[in-house]
Amino acid sequence: MGDEAKGKPLVADDVKKQTKLRLLTCAFTCSPFGNNQLGHGEAVLGWNLVMQLARFHEVHVLTHPSNRAGIEKGLAGQSCSSLTFHYFDVPRGLGLLRKLQGCFQLYSYLWQIKAYLVARRLHAQAEFDAFHHLTYANDWAASFVGAFLPIPYLRGPCGGAQKTPRQFLSEYAWENRFWERVRAGMGWVLRHDPFFLRGQSRARKILLCNRESLEALPRRFQHKATLFPVNGISPEDLALFANHKGSGASRDAQAADSGSRPAGEFRVLSAARLIALKGYGLAIRAFKPFADRHSEAKLVIAGEGPDLPRFEKLAGSLKLGRQVEFPGWMDRNALLTAMCSCDVFLFPSLRDGGGAVVVEAMAAGIPVICLDLAGPALHVTEETGIKIPARSPDETIDLMAQALEKLYRDKELRLKMGKAARARAEQVYSWNHLGERMLAIYEEVLGTPAQGV
Repeated sequence: MGDEAKGKPLVADDVKKQTKLRLLTCAFTCSPFGNNQLGHGEAVLGWNLVMQLARFHEVHVLTHPSNRAGIEKGLAGQSCSSLTFHYFDVPRGLGLLRKLQGCFQLYSYLWQIKAYLVARRLHAQAEFDAFHHLTYANDWAASFVGAFLPIPYLRGPCGGAQKTPRQFLSEYAWENRFWERVRAGMGWVLRHDPFFLRGQSRARKILLCNRESLEALPRRFQHKATLFPVNGISPEDLALFANHKGSGASRDAQAADSGSRPAGEFRVLSAARLIALKGYGLAIRAFKPFADRHSEAKLVIAGEGPDLPRFEKLAGSLKLGRQVEFPGWMDRNALLTAMCSCDVFLFPSLRDGGGAVVVEAMAAGIPVICLDLAGPALHVTEETGIKIPARSPDETIDLMAQALEKLYRDKELRLKMGKAARARAEQVYSWNHLGERMLAIYEEVLGTPAQGV
């Protein structure tokens, strides 16, 4: 049925003495290094939540075989006796669906059916105390384990109800608009799937990562829902930013000394996959009036993707070739280092359920400008950045340009927001803190002592 990677098992009596639970989790995508085949950000989410749960409980993880290399690399040199991974896939012929455009959701649905068959066999052997569906993290994805395994069920954090505002579909090419409609229609159908609804009814807690997903939840389920981010920051990342600590004049001096940018330059950084929904058409057009007033301003957009030529052409047509830079894809360490030498982080995405780079920029002590939509709207507060209402493209472009001007002119505000952003990242988004929040949720739902909090 499946293939297992195990640490040293805990004895049942010892588990009871330590008031540990024996948890079954589903992390379809799970790797500390991401998984581009199944979802990069979700893989990091799955890995970090699994590791946090394993701090307190014995955890068995249902996961896809493509995660194995990353998991084994991540576990190398660690003592993880409380973790067991179970790798499996759908039958080979059905696995081809994963590579066909528009068929990935069907593939993941079939994988969840297989997950139930594996879970039923494992539960007969191990007698789990609870099941937690972690990833696939869409809020409309059915969990057959959650629907049918006769143990307490928790779900999330998940999202998916976020949509591109209708007024902004003009930012997309016709094929992107087509797939947006397909996505919306498929989400509606799957939220009415009887297996999905059975799971929602059985769930004792539903964790959601943005207000759009909370609002889309039927009223009869909202009493057991809570907001919980899908993004966090590690102690290692916080330490990296602390080592590069500098703001205002000291940040400028460090950047100039390191040669990372010219002295006096005002640097706006952004990073994402370069696709239509990331909103870079809006960002470049908003940067134009700001750049015309400030020749020392530069917008750096890191990333790769099919819309790169379109964004480069737009920057060229606006005569921004010298002030808008596309350095290509940066590995994570390079990106985090780049954050330490920028003044503002701009994230114009039109529908990101999470937005990990926003949390990373906050941890770097950088104020964030984003749209007041989905995950970034949850992360960013009035104290840590500027959220732009998404009512129309023209208004958004104008307000984004005003936000850049405001942060350029008010250095004290920039520093104050950056300091508040760093504090929020440490206090709210550190993975250890999120693990302890999750532990408290388990105590609330299952009545287990919240050790270590």
